[in-house]
Amino acid sequence: MAAHPTEKTSHVASIESITPFVVNLSPKSNWFFVRVTNDAGIHGYGEGTLYGRETEQLAALESLKPIILGRPAQLVHMAMPAGGGGLVASSVVSALEQAITDLRAREWGTPLYKELGVPPQRTAIRMYANINRRTGDRSPEGFAASARDALAQGFLAVKIAPFDGVVPQELGTKESRALIDAGIARIHATRDAIGENTVLMVDCHWRFDEKTAATVLKELKSAKLFWFECPIAETGENHPALKKLRRVAHRIETRLAGAEQGIGVDAFKPFVEGGLYDVVMPDVKYAGGYQQMLRIAEMCQRSQVDFSPHNPTGPVCTMASLHICAVAPNFLLLEHQLGESPLYHELVRGAHPAVRDGCFEVPSAPGLGIDLDEDLMRAHPYQPLTNVRDARLGQGGR
Repeated sequence: MAAHPTEKTSHVASIESITPFVVNLSPKSNWFFVRVTNDAGIHGYGEGTLYGRETEQLAALESLKPIILGRPAQLVHMAMPAGGGGLVASSVVSALEQAITDLRAREWGTPLYKELGVPPQRTAIRMYANINRRTGDRSPEGFAASARDALAQGFLAVKIAPFDGVVPQELGTKESRALIDAGIARIHATRDAIGENTVLMVDCHWRFDEKTAATVLKELKSAKLFWFECPIAETGENHPALKKLRRVAHRIETRLAGAEQGIGVDAFKPFVEGGLYDVVMPDVKYAGGYQQMLRIAEMCQRSQVDFSPHNPTGPVCTMASLHICAVAPNFLLLEHQLGESPLYHELVRGAHPAVRDGCFEVPSAPGLGIDLDEDLMRAHPYQPLTNVRDARLGQGGR
């Protein structure tokens, strides 16, 4: 945390309450938020959205309350566990770290990035529109129309996840090849719709094996992809395959990207220092919060790997990621889940940044720069999800 030149000489506020909000958007999506409030009435928000794991997260949050409640915010980081427990535990710890950092910035009346202890590098954050969840019409024409709409809203870069139904266990069958061809048709339709000079990325959600991924990469040369994301499972045994796929990607002048579910800086070392990816995509919700994200960004800078945070969920994660990107030493692009639900903007109290020239401005208001409409969140309570992910993809594939 950033050091402040003076300390408050009166009452040192301690954490009084921790309140979760699980907000349902659709049969496929719940958002998981946490509000932390101190005994002076100042609050902060964090987000730990992890689709389909909300009941486990609520249990994990309850287990952490006894070591947080009653402590001054500046001491909580020493009390909370780091790493371990998988994505559920890390998502809850990350959400709490975000919320406490937001609270502290509000106490001081400063933008959150000033609490991170690093001088700002930029005030405008280059964005890309993830249009996958907003695209209900999964035909090539549906993808094309959705991409054109993203450009009309001011975005200059688009990402799609076109390989519906493809799973590693069924590769090599005629049915799987037909699904791959359908995905390739969606990619080309999107490229035609946005023009050859607009950035286009493709997310594979770990649906391939090495051989199929290499074949698909070569078939997509004319699509001029900016990056090819998460082609195969990121298990240790697949690291040599990822290194080879990176070379294949370079031969068609594109990048290989991934590592969105890593927990802590050590999880990213093989991908960054081992030369597996050109772009790594840590998520503030999973990596352990702001300080872990900044350590990952610094490692990326040393290895000349691009840092491009994963952010396909709610508005708190977007604001948190903007503040990280403002101070990160090595930054490429930030993801924005475009138009999944009107609730995204309806929940926000305060000024959400507007997209201008493909960028969001970093908020200058205290803390994150926004509040949430808690009455509206309560009006859309948790619902069990259906069609969250295909378990055959192994890494939370959607």
